[in-house]
Amino acid sequence: MTLDEVRVLGEAIDREIAKAVVDQSEVVRFLAIALFSSGHVLLEGPPGTAKTLLAQSFARTLGLDFGRIQFTPDLMPGDIIGSNLFNFQTSSFELTRGPVFCELLLADEINRTPPKTQAALLEAMQERSVTIDGRTETLSDRFTVVATQNPIEQQGVYPLPEAQLDRFLFKLAIDYPTLEAERAIVTQYGARSGAPHPEDSGVSQVADGGQIADAIAAVQGVKLVEEVTGYIVDLIRATRTHPDLATGASPRAASALASASRAAAALDGRDYVIPDDVKLLAPSLLRHRIILSASAEIDGRRGDEVVAQLIDQVEAPR
Repeated sequence: MTLDEVRVLGEAIDREIAKAVVDQSEVVRFLAIALFSSGHVLLEGPPGTAKTLLAQSFARTLGLDFGRIQFTPDLMPGDIIGSNLFNFQTSSFELTRGPVFCELLLADEINRTPPKTQAALLEAMQERSVTIDGRTETLSDRFTVVATQNPIEQQGVYPLPEAQLDRFLFKLAIDYPTLEAERAIVTQYGARSGAPHPEDSGVSQVADGGQIADAIAAVQGVKLVEEVTGYIVDLIRATRTHPDLATGASPRAASALASASRAAAALDGRDYVIPDDVKLLAPSLLRHRIILSASAEIDGRRGDEVVAQLIDQVEAPR
């Protein structure tokens, strides 16, 4: 697949999802970047902002096997990855696979369940495999987690552990729609009953597994020159010395930013990464990987403000 074909595919994905989800082109682009760079996405926003419909539409558009887990306080790790159950007819244990055995997993309200259960996804997200009773089971090469999360200010939630947050490529903030977008939503769905489904809006498949694999291969061929690599490293390292941050981003973040920047360039039809690709992705890639210092929190600073300041301060190559 050529890079121009990757660009056309990205446009087709956005066009199909727009049939069901109004005014979310930027989020769709980030989902495509995550898929083509083998990353995962955390969506945070209030209920009723189409996070679930967005994930369903994305899976349908790309022909991905869709799985869903509704995270609750009583959910157990085995409910996610599966377990070996004894079959009395055969007098042997048989593997009952959990919903994690899919290609796109919607982890709905992931912060509603305790950390022990949240951690069941760690190996799946990092290695694309799970270990059940000491035996490793391989997941799909295209396995992608799209997790939704309620704002931390709401009651009954468990903040995600740092180790798991670091596995998410992006954390995207889903806000309430604009006036025009909300009017369009009500016009489209106001006369329907029940939960909306992508097929009801005419969302169709535009790519298969082979085309996704070809797109990923094309992304890996995008050039990242030494100057841009240095810029990425400098930006990540700057998070570790900023006075308003108690914890900065890890080396994994630098590698992830490089991979995602390649995918962003490919979706623009370019075979090379430019500093603007890095600047575009850095806020969503860093906001969940940094921790504000106590003094910064007291002063009312926000993580996004600090990241924006770092992007301004760290010199980009010309």
